Amino acid sequence: MPAGLSIHVGLNTVDPDRYEGWDGALVACENDAHDMARLARAAGFSDTVLLTAECTVDNVTAALRQAAGKLAPDDILLFTYSGHGGQVPDVTGADDEPDALDETLVLFDRQFLDDELHQEFRGFADGVRIVALLDCCHSGSGIELPGAPVPETGVRLMPVPKQQQIYERDQGFFEQLQRSLVKASPGGEAAGPDAILVAACQDNQFASDGPVNGAFTEALLEVWDEGAFRGGYRSFHRAIQRRLPATQSPNLYLTGSPSPAFLRQRPFTV
Repeated sequence: MPAGLSIHVGLNTVDPDRYEGWDGALVACENDAHDMARLARAAGFSDTVLLTAECTVDNVTAALRQAAGKLAPDDILLFTYSGHGGQVPDVTGADDEPDALDETLVLFDRQFLDDELHQEFRGFADGVRIVALLDCCHSGSGIELPGAPVPETGVRLMPVPKQQQIYERDQGFFEQLQRSLVKASPGGEAAGPDAILVAACQDNQFASDGPVNGAFTEALLEVWDEGAFRGGYRSFHRAIQRRLPATQSPNLYLTGSPSPAFLRQRPFTV
């Protein structure tokens, strides 16, 4: 009998001491984590929920590595993130990013590169099904094109001037980290784990916060309808997409080679 483990990360603020005075206050991210954990439990997953100050790089990677040590082929990992998204320059060029930027999850103590998340997914046994749901800005490949207009309020975006300030402060750290990840990941995403990402928006778009849930999570929960949804991941993605405006178009993104059977499964099938 397959097993399912889920990890839910939700940050309503970040540590201003680590982000040059910016606390990144949001409204609905902890609610998103709780609601996704409730959905996962109903689907048969065991869950770990990390909220705001608990959402450090060490805690998130520890939760992922603990799950990797438990899950075997045919088991499933569900990883959800709700918070700010950011970007840093990709100095390696190894990912062939069209905008020459790495997307980031803005964790409590520092930005977590999409390549770091991808590397953690590589730690799972071959045959483990991996599903990631990212409710943040710039999450399309998750794992702003120059000139993209920036809304002033209500979005899960780390402000661009703050991104630049922090990157200048930590540039050496991120460049070394990016190069070490390239060395540790020969073959890039094509050789990576078989993972399905459903992201809140495209890499050049912004994800909206909300009074109760983020716009993406709210649409996802409506489509799921307490488990009444029938269909696979592609139809799940399309149904969520139809509930959101063109300015926030959720993305379905695959790494490795998820099997057609996996893609056809009803979402959250353990």
